[in-house]
Amino acid sequence: MQLGRIAGTVVATRKDEHLVGLRLLLVEELSSEFQGTGKIVVAADAVSAGPGEVVLYASGSSARLTQVTKDKPVDAVVVAIVDTVDEDGTLRYDKSGATGVAPSSIGSSSGNGPDTGADSGASSGAAG
Repeated sequence: MQLGRIAGTVVATRKDEHLVGLRLLLVEELSSEFQGTGKIVVAADAVSAGPGEVVLYASGSSARLTQVTKDKPVDAVVVAIVDTVDEDGTLRYDKSGATGVAPSSIGSSSGNGPDTGADSGASSGAAG
């Protein structure tokens, strides 16, 4: 499994019938310093992850072992939303932002953090 950050969504109106109903997400791999590496994968969403969230994702044949992705043509799946990461007794990440690295301070490879504005539930209409 890898640590990643939800960078966006993918919408495909025409797709293999086995993909119908799957939510597809853009996931950017994170380095050990919680910085975006620039590597982006399209992953099926098994846990209802949201924009900017730090997640664990599995790839390869392991991606087809969840209830959501069993026997489906996927190479990656988001399997968990990360709450905290502790390394050798040091809190490296805390979703709540109480201590350690908060989600808003996690930068992508472009140096921009995730959009932490209020969730309006609507898309900005930007092309992707």
